[in-house]
Amino acid sequence: MATALKNLSEYSQGKFTDISEKTFGIVVAEWHDDITSVLCQGAVDTLLKHGAKKENIYINTVPGSFELTLGAQFLALQEEIDAVICIGVVIKGDTKHDDYINNAVANGLTNVALKFNKPVSFGLVTTNTLEQALDRAGGKHGNKGVEAAAAAIGMLSF
Repeated sequence: MATALKNLSEYSQGKFTDISEKTFGIVVAEWHDDITSVLCQGAVDTLLKHGAKKENIYINTVPGSFELTLGAQFLALQEEIDAVICIGVVIKGDTKHDDYINNAVANGLTNVALKFNKPVSFGLVTTNTLEQALDRAGGKHGNKGVEAAAAAIGMLSF
């Protein structure tokens, strides 16, 4: 479903497991930190809302969205980490850089999840404009960080 038809902060929690003893690693891109910080806070708030302990949430930063993959792998390598949440923003510009970055990150995060057999959620906002990104960071379309955290909890409940 297109984001324009869905609020990213709305999700089904009917099958959520107890996450009070789970440990989460969040990797956040510093590029567009005015947006990624809001997305990260949405993820943290969602984890806390569903019973995660604050001391079991580890936040690490990487320079940009392209580096999310390696950051996720560093976190997934740690046995105590149960799930990894990745937060970033890629806004289309004058070149095709967004295509390359988005594809690399999607493929890379999928590979990390499969390699370590852990949930790795995709909290990457991929938009055409800054306004669209803001709409997905607590604006009219909700918060992609909330969605990414809910996806991680959902996969731990699988």
